[in-house]
Amino acid sequence: MSLSNYELHERLDRLSSASADRDVLVTLTVPPEESIGEARQPVETDYAEATQLDEQSAPRPLVDALENIRSRLNDYDEIPETGLAIYAGVVDGDLVSATFDDLPVPIDESRYEHGNEFDLEPLEDLTEPDSTYGLLVVERGGAALGRLDDEGVDPIETFNSTVPGKSSAGGQSAERFERDRERQKREFFDEVAERAEMEFLGNDPADGVLLGGTTGTVEDFREEADLDHRLEDRLVGEYAVEYASEQGLRQLAAKGEEAIEERDRGAVRETLSDFFERVRDDEEPVAYGHDEVDDALAYDAVGTLLLSTGLEAPELQEFGDRTAEQGGETVVIPDDFPDGDRFREAFDGVGALLRFPID
Repeated sequence: MSLSNYELHERLDRLSSASADRDVLVTLTVPPEESIGEARQPVETDYAEATQLDEQSAPRPLVDALENIRSRLNDYDEIPETGLAIYAGVVDGDLVSATFDDLPVPIDESRYEHGNEFDLEPLEDLTEPDSTYGLLVVERGGAALGRLDDEGVDPIETFNSTVPGKSSAGGQSAERFERDRERQKREFFDEVAERAEMEFLGNDPADGVLLGGTTGTVEDFREEADLDHRLEDRLVGEYAVEYASEQGLRQLAAKGEEAIEERDRGAVRETLSDFFERVRDDEEPVAYGHDEVDDALAYDAVGTLLLSTGLEAPELQEFGDRTAEQGGETVVIPDDFPDGDRFREAFDGVGALLRFPID
């Protein structure tokens, strides 16, 4: 799970545990296309009515929640580009509030309600994909391209091949036909490879690529197509798929699911293994524990930051932001991961692979 997704889920988890005896927990979610005035209107109406009523009709915790949301809305002249969500309510005598104004994807639903729990549904699926994978199916009759992320399969393009089938005739004409057929097949393969490169290596490159098709066709494609080495490096696996269609893309995604999961976990496993190796051998620069990593960040020395999910969200956010500012990457280590608990307990759940040693 990426750092941003983890932080979002952590904040939502804390809100999900909040409950009240009465409908005094207020939820407001606003899509980016709405105006700030539209967002304020129901809150102002309810606040005006609540302040005119007695405690039985409009309990004080509800008034406090509405006041908090009014105050937070006043910080905005317009709705942020991915929308705005504000939660406020009194739980066990304490005011609980949270604002989400920098979500990874836009809010698509407007909600305003009072309840005995916060309505988190509009935000629960608003996570950026941890990884995206290119899907490529090649068979004799055509090809299909798509993408796979946390939301599922997104078909991009299907196109047909004009390569004729094999001829049953003999003689020189058959030889010429076969030569032409092989030439057309190579041209088709090159066209497929070019389109795959444009889609999977462009502005939004895929983290990996799954290749599907009939066994013979996939082998021919790998051998004969002018395939960019960067695509070759991203290949996660090859799978038997019958049709170059949306159905074939979904079949390919299903067959490659286990390999994708192992690949994602493998990247975390490799980073954690590198960390332990550096600690053990003391040959490559490494830092661990809050103080050492804080010093390394001060020197802009952190290449890869390792953070345990056992840390509090503010700690994750601070270290992650500082690492990103100096061009480093952050790897989140789940507690249930092999050696994840060891990393948390022995190194405070904070470590770093350094670009250079620091004193």
